[in-house]
Amino acid sequence: MRIAVDHGLCDGLGQCALVAPEVFALDDDERLVVAPDPAPELAGKVAAAARACPVRAISVEGA
Repeated sequence: MRIAVDHGLCDGLGQCALVAPEVFALDDDERLVVAPDPAPELAGKVAAAARACPVRAISVEGA
């Protein structure tokens, strides 16, 4: 699965981190950090996290 984040759109609200904390987190500057190579069994949570993003800054391929 490939996860892309448009950091220009991301506003650091952290909805994705609430849905899939195994994959998404906010750093100290509220910049989104994505775990490298998330486990395939997390694909559903990753897709749900992308849908939860209010500004649609996350796109996922292969989820």
